Amino acid sequence: MSVWVTVGAMKRVLSYCSRRSLWQQRSFLVTSSVKEDISYSSQQLAHIWSTRQQTCLDKSLVSSVRFYSQGRIHSDDLDDKEQHPSSSLSQSSLPAEIQSDEKASRQTRRWSPFIDHLESCASPSDVLDLTCQYAPTFRQVSNCLTQMWSTTKKMAEEQRRYELQLMSEHPAFDKLLQLAMKGAGHMSNEDVAFSLLCMVNLGVPQHSRVVQTFLRACQENLNDFDEKALSVLASGLEHMENCPNVLALKDGMRLVVEARLPRIKNVKALQTMMRIMGKNVPLDLKQKLERKALSMKDQFSLPNTHYMISTMAVMDFYSKPLLEVCSKTFQENLHGTPFNKLYVVLQSCRQLHYRDIDLFTGISDYVASTIDIWTKKQVILFLSVFENLTFCPAALMEAYAEKVITSPDALTLQDLLCVLKVYSNLNYDLQHQRQQFLDSLSTALDSYLPKMSGFELLKVVYHMCLLGHFPSAPLELLLQSSTLEKFNTTVPRFLPNQEKMFQTVNLCLRLECPLLPQPLTLPPSVPGDPVPSRSSVNLNLSEGLRRVLGDQADTTLQEMVTVENFYLIDAVITKPLQNQTSATSAGGECSPAESSQRIAVLCEPHSGFCYGTSTPRGPLAVKIRHLKILGYDPVLVRLGHDHSLSLAEQLLILILILFFQVTEQELQSASEEFLRERVFPEHQQAEQLGP
Repeated sequence: MSVWVTVGAMKRVLSYCSRRSLWQQRSFLVTSSVKEDISYSSQQLAHIWSTRQQTCLDKSLVSSVRFYSQGRIHSDDLDDKEQHPSSSLSQSSLPAEIQSDEKASRQTRRWSPFIDHLESCASPSDVLDLTCQYAPTFRQVSNCLTQMWSTTKKMAEEQRRYELQLMSEHPAFDKLLQLAMKGAGHMSNEDVAFSLLCMVNLGVPQHSRVVQTFLRACQENLNDFDEKALSVLASGLEHMENCPNVLALKDGMRLVVEARLPRIKNVKALQTMMRIMGKNVPLDLKQKLERKALSMKDQFSLPNTHYMISTMAVMDFYSKPLLEVCSKTFQENLHGTPFNKLYVVLQSCRQLHYRDIDLFTGISDYVASTIDIWTKKQVILFLSVFENLTFCPAALMEAYAEKVITSPDALTLQDLLCVLKVYSNLNYDLQHQRQQFLDSLSTALDSYLPKMSGFELLKVVYHMCLLGHFPSAPLELLLQSSTLEKFNTTVPRFLPNQEKMFQTVNLCLRLECPLLPQPLTLPPSVPGDPVPSRSSVNLNLSEGLRRVLGDQADTTLQEMVTVENFYLIDAVITKPLQNQTSATSAGGECSPAESSQRIAVLCEPHSGFCYGTSTPRGPLAVKIRHLKILGYDPVLVRLGHDHSLSLAEQLLILILILFFQVTEQELQSASEEFLRERVFPEHQQAEQLGP
């Protein structure tokens, strides 16, 4: 008798046999002890991929590949109290889109009263009590774990710790995990991924049987995971320590994403895939993702641009073309953008070391113009992230200064510390409002002085000194012996940053001589020995200076000069003044300090300046201020790899423009003889007079 079997029936039979075989293998591995760790590398997984492609019965099954690893499983008790470092109570959150999708999908699953009761539970223990009254199905186990995790996310840290301790001691917790382990093969892919994520965040040990069971369940069905399930799985793996099963899953996910990439037509799906990849993505795959994203840039909506910038930060992938596309769209639609999106974009730019002055200026101007709609905390967070970006948001700082002047009492101590740090480090000149602003801050600080710790007081005084403001109350309190003794009780006595702060305060008091009710100085033993870290001579700078100075006998060059045993100057050029040269030749006498000009050449990195400007930041601004008091004329030379001019050319232009009144038009057509004549006119006059 002939038996006819359709191709569809054959596929279903083979698929069932394949799933049955793999499930039996996984069950055996969970309940037995394996003596060897066997894991597949990415190369081996790629080989499996290509081998199975050749044995597929139909082209539609080409991408159906199983990834699994036979790693060692530790037989830890499920109620073990010992937390694995990687399974700490990390409050990882999924993207907002996935959270909303999850909420919607869960709401459609009201197949029993159990779900209605579950949603009213306010703690993990409430959920476990409910499982004692109702026997949850395999599918409802995932809902239980999700509700347990959701309730803990809303708790304070101390309460969360207490509730999780009660959860681990609850007799129903072990039963729930046993039921989850038995039902892993019967859950949907989405439920498996969510269950794994929730268990990790609830502190279930990573090497326990239940977690390893779910890892293998994910491996077996990885090719059937959609974008949402893959994203949830990636969020769970992000907080797990590497082990054979985790590594196999990560490698498998990369292969799945790379295989699906050409078929992606939706921007949101692409962004989900990019987030799944995480930071440890091979460069060639990042470049493929970049090309795919750029090919879809015309489809980017405004939410897509927000999400793409943060996605690149998650991947730690700097793509200038992609960032520029998103930045431009973002700038054009700033109005009405909520705080969280603005803040996330700025934070992402910081993580990626991406700087766009137009984007930053646009956000600063927008926040400043709508400052009344933002809370005090939001404005301070904006100021703080701008300071971290080394960008000076002039409009926002001006607008916020007016707020402080109007109501200084509204600032908390932490607000004051943040505001002082931002305004001093960015060295923003408030001009006519400066004194009012500083006096308002001093008034607000006075009420908090008794509550401050020694380090907080030191930070307040240090930032005030950077601003050139010396209120007597915090200074007197800091310099009291009782306050200084608090630093002596710590080991080490001073942290490096504390010691540098004390040294800066000491120099400000000594060099700037502020008007105080009584003279204040630090004891010599407090600041320590302020010896600057000496670096090697910059050969390019040295060569450029010698070429500019030529063989002038009356001009001296000193390199790596230490001033006040604290400030390091890269080079000092000492040059006689023209009028004093004439007076000396006529028989007059002048002191060396009065008869010469000392030019202090400072080579500073870009981090020493506010981004996009020539404004020096706080510590560099104080250094320049002090050098001027000591009789130097500072000349700043920026160091950087992206300059088209050489170091010597920058130096020559700065000296000529700042000190010898050479215009930029003259510089464009000037010869070397002309420039030398302008720098050293006295020698030119001597040559004209002759012997």
